[in-house]
Amino acid sequence: MTAQAQQLAGPLSAAVANLCVGLQPQVSPATAAGFGEVLRRLSAPLQVAVAGRIKSGKSTLVNALIGRRVAPTDVGECTRLVTRFQYGTVDRVEVVFTDGRKQVLPFDPNGMIPPDLGVDVERVSHVEAYLTNAVLRDLTVIDTPGLGSLDAASVARTEALLTNDLDPVSRNAVAGAEAVLYVVTQGVRSDDQQALAAFTAATASREAGPVNAIAVLNKADTIAAETVEGSGGDTWKAAVMLAERQADTLKPRVADVIPVIGLIAESAETGGFTSTDADSLRKLAELDPVTRETMLISADLFATWDCDVPPGTRARLLEKLDLYGIRVALTALDAEPGLTAGALRRALLDASGLDGVRGKLNAVFRSRSDGIKAAAALASVTALAAASGDQGERQRVHNAIEVLLAKPEAHQLRLLEALTLVASGAVSMPIDLVEEVLRFGSSPDLGEQLGLRGRPHAELLAYALERAGWWRSFASFGATPAQSRVAHVVHRAYFLMWQQLRGRR
Repeated sequence: MTAQAQQLAGPLSAAVANLCVGLQPQVSPATAAGFGEVLRRLSAPLQVAVAGRIKSGKSTLVNALIGRRVAPTDVGECTRLVTRFQYGTVDRVEVVFTDGRKQVLPFDPNGMIPPDLGVDVERVSHVEAYLTNAVLRDLTVIDTPGLGSLDAASVARTEALLTNDLDPVSRNAVAGAEAVLYVVTQGVRSDDQQALAAFTAATASREAGPVNAIAVLNKADTIAAETVEGSGGDTWKAAVMLAERQADTLKPRVADVIPVIGLIAESAETGGFTSTDADSLRKLAELDPVTRETMLISADLFATWDCDVPPGTRARLLEKLDLYGIRVALTALDAEPGLTAGALRRALLDASGLDGVRGKLNAVFRSRSDGIKAAAALASVTALAAASGDQGERQRVHNAIEVLLAKPEAHQLRLLEALTLVASGAVSMPIDLVEEVLRFGSSPDLGEQLGLRGRPHAELLAYALERAGWWRSFASFGATPAQSRVAHVVHRAYFLMWQQLRGRR
């Protein structure tokens, strides 16, 4: 029996799937059952957990990414539960209880998960939402309760589903994640580092790192631009600069930090922004400049100032766009008064930064989904064998994995393993070498991996060969045994990169 490669993310996942199928008759029934769950996970879409602090705007961002306002954003029962959004041929909600029972619920009249489920939440494991949504065909999004000011039960449910505190068999049975989208706001706290470390992929048993984690700076419109030196009073520029600083703080746990305004993104992308809203904004654009600027000083003034646009209409605009989004829309209308509702929605979407988040998701997660899933599966296979207590079984699994990793096509798995070892600090290296290794996880672009983005092809070619030689020498002379293991992998990565660049001549 062989794995169906067409159901898998790529050749690496297919190779690991075939390894599991081949090992199942050689291991205990319990371990074989665990391997069966690994096979199921390998054929499923990449699972990305959206994590972060309470009130950081996680659910709003989830709605924007999916393109549908389906996750409740107000505090309620659902915001205390882990919710998995995945593709289905029929829209439905399933409440999964801790004893394995399931209860199907309809979406509410607004097409959202009901904020109150009508069941005993303490007995609920998580919620499954199935949507006929193209985005979810190759990506399962997991919305998690906010870390921090939560009741203990919510924290426990989140940890049970997303961390590696469970025994390996249970860990493979729960709805875990293989990658993390971590949401921060202006103040990155010291325990955000700890939270990121704790959000390990349940199938991977590894800490979040540049291979499987990115962060977003949400609510970028709330940043006081005057407090960010060098921003020139520009809010978005201030957000970009702050995100760069946060990236330095959170590395090597994340590949990057991307600024975003989740509220505007949600309204623009999910149909929340309507032609009626566009008409209201046109009326506001016609107000005299002094009145307009006075109203835009604060939300209270905007909602209560006497003008021709009704207070209720203005309140709805604030709920959908806040002052920053309203100002963006009015600026666009000043430049082009005849802007259609669709064009105005596009201007708002551009201002939200959602395209940047999606681009990074594609670069870090989707383009590497085969490697991420295969590495996660191998880690699960190793953990299951280690938990069996049978030395012979562990050795058989170890030998099979070594045979797989010895194949040239499996080099990406070696590289992902090396990145994880360096990012987690399991292998200590000088900071400049750490940064060089981690560049391999920052982007699929060869120039960025070399730290020479935009440079001439000949320069990339020469540098790749020079660094391949340097890492080969380092592996043989001066490196510790652990460093040497990583160095050999990095040497081969540079050499393969050189070969790839050479073929582009």
